[in-house]
Amino acid sequence: MNRSPAASASGLRRTLGVRDSVVVGLGSMIGAGIFAAPGPAARAAGSGLLAGLAVAAVVACCNALSSARLAARYPASGGTYVYGREQLGMFWGHLAGWAFVVGKTASCAAMALTVGAYLWPAQAHAVAVAAVVALTAVNYGGIRKSALLTRVIVAVVTAVLASVVVVCLGSGASAVERAAGGGPAGAGGVLQAAGLLFFAFAGYARIATLGEEVRDPARTIPRAIMLALGIVLAVYACVAVAVLSVLGPVGLGQAGAPLADAVRAAGVPALVPVVRAGAAVAALGSLLALLLGVSRTVLAMARDRHLPGVLAAVHPRFRVPHRAELAVGAVVAVLAATVDVRSAIGFSSFGVLVYYAVANASAWTLDASPARRVVPAAGLVGCAALAFALPWVSVAAGAGVLAAGTAVYGVRRRTAAR
Repeated sequence: MNRSPAASASGLRRTLGVRDSVVVGLGSMIGAGIFAAPGPAARAAGSGLLAGLAVAAVVACCNALSSARLAARYPASGGTYVYGREQLGMFWGHLAGWAFVVGKTASCAAMALTVGAYLWPAQAHAVAVAAVVALTAVNYGGIRKSALLTRVIVAVVTAVLASVVVVCLGSGASAVERAAGGGPAGAGGVLQAAGLLFFAFAGYARIATLGEEVRDPARTIPRAIMLALGIVLAVYACVAVAVLSVLGPVGLGQAGAPLADAVRAAGVPALVPVVRAGAAVAALGSLLALLLGVSRTVLAMARDRHLPGVLAAVHPRFRVPHRAELAVGAVVAVLAATVDVRSAIGFSSFGVLVYYAVANASAWTLDASPARRVVPAAGLVGCAALAFALPWVSVAAGAGVLAAGTAVYGVRRRTAAR
């Protein structure tokens, strides 16, 4: 088995092994979401927050297993866009790719603005644009450089989260029984909390979208996806228990900055600036991984002319989809410079669940064995349940984005038929 870096037939170079692939997954999942998502999740579920985390974990595991099987069969850039196209038909691939590209482009801009808000609130837009330009340059230089920077970011953020857990659980303010306070949680609240928490660690598909840049993909991608997801679930469970033990469900639900408020309540206010810095670094990691994932999906869609074919070019030296990377970086930079999309990307949550639903439906078609269809069936049902448990505004906005994608597909088909 040849494990040396080599260019794939498309021109992308296979350089990532299991360790680097896991790091890319961790960089996608251990992002700014863990610093913010526990608050709204606690408001939705109350004492059922941990139950919501468990539901999100089950759905994520089903999605990860389905994505791993598909990635082993189709180790190409594009992730679920490719799986849907190959297993369900071109329309479903297009819809998954459209939901991902549109939703995650907005998420990129939102994450860039989050970096700006943490580092220099008065100049958040300028910092956001600088962050996008810098990370686009890193990605342009090759996947190895991106993986190296992601490794540094993951180490910093993990150290910050470990400090939060140790401080909270070791303080006199910690009480395990406090986690059960806040009143009973209804099923709807638990599902909505699961939906919110799911998106804090839904980035494991980023490993699959880099399928053409992974060595021995049939073996590496499934292992990397499950390892990354397992590590993140353990980290998130520890963080959730720690902050709940200090703040309780009610206090956590009222917290504007859940982790910073938890360490302050634990009697270590000096750690608050460290937590805020960790959140900024985590947002940078999420932005880096998002830019990677979106550009690779753009590459795959451009190859099939669902997007302009000029974006399918691969750099002759760096072996990256350089035009797709530059186009995505430019769009995100413009959005980050001109509008604040942090409060207007609910459609991204709905779109990502549709994306994973297509992945599960694609995995369902891989094998007629009832036993092999249990996981994708559970994942599909879970995605649907979480999608429609989201606030109605998010559902309506997400449905609008999918309708626009359907219209674009129809226009393209009519134009091609002439």
